Amino acid sequence: MPRPLLSALLACSLALSMAAQDKPAPVRLAPLRVSPAATLTQEIGISRIELSFSRPAVKGRKIWGGVVPFGEIWRAGANGATVITLSHAAKVAGKDVPAGSYAFFVIPGERTWTLILNKTAKQWGAYDYKKEEDLLRWEATPQAGPFLEYLDYRVLPLDTSTASIELGWEKVRVDFPVVFDTRAIYWAQLEDKLKQAPDTDWVPWYQAARYCQTQGIEPGKALAWIEKSLKIHEDFANQATAARIYRDAKRMPEALAHLQQAIDLSRGKAPKEDTDSLEKELKAWKTLQ
Repeated sequence: MPRPLLSALLACSLALSMAAQDKPAPVRLAPLRVSPAATLTQEIGISRIELSFSRPAVKGRKIWGGVVPFGEIWRAGANGATVITLSHAAKVAGKDVPAGSYAFFVIPGERTWTLILNKTAKQWGAYDYKKEEDLLRWEATPQAGPFLEYLDYRVLPLDTSTASIELGWEKVRVDFPVVFDTRAIYWAQLEDKLKQAPDTDWVPWYQAARYCQTQGIEPGKALAWIEKSLKIHEDFANQATAARIYRDAKRMPEALAHLQQAIDLSRGKAPKEDTDSLEKELKAWKTLQ
């Protein structure tokens, strides 16, 4: 290509680019949604449940057997299908479900409902729903409840492993359990973090030892890890954990010595109530000798 022509094309391209930059961005109003979107997140142990959904309103209408027909697939909300995301594998209604995001659908009935997790998480309504993409189906019995104008979801922690997910709208509620194997999940995290931990950081070794001590598991590993933590740095926190590990091993002289060191290190560094608590603990332990 002749150099003058190439220069002309480059100049034209630059001019068009500058003109595009000068053009203002389009002005658009945010949509006013009658069924507002919501996202609900709940931690269970170190796992997480997230629900993304839109909230339709009753508006004086007949909901069950009306707006939501019996025997037909329903998106369990408005607009896009409701999405449930699990950070770790879990049991949903007693069945194994891998970590991931799933569309949540419901087939309401007059007495029982069919609840569904579908592998195609992002769907608009139930228009493209395919039964062959279902990961899981199970039955649930709806219950009566106080009136709710807008559809609502709740995730209620029952303990460090279990939650109940509840859908409520109008005067109907339905719920189901989600159970994580929190001990296995936490242990996998523990082992992974210790592989990454440098020998100059006392905290992860202390945390791992404390977890074992509070859970009453792996006393040998707990002792090795707390001793490693203490060799790196002595703090009232790891000294107190060492004391409890030695107490659990019925090695009271060592337990008392570590607890006294924890008290000494806590003075002026920890809140006074923490020091007072350690001193009460030491006094109680001395009666066990």
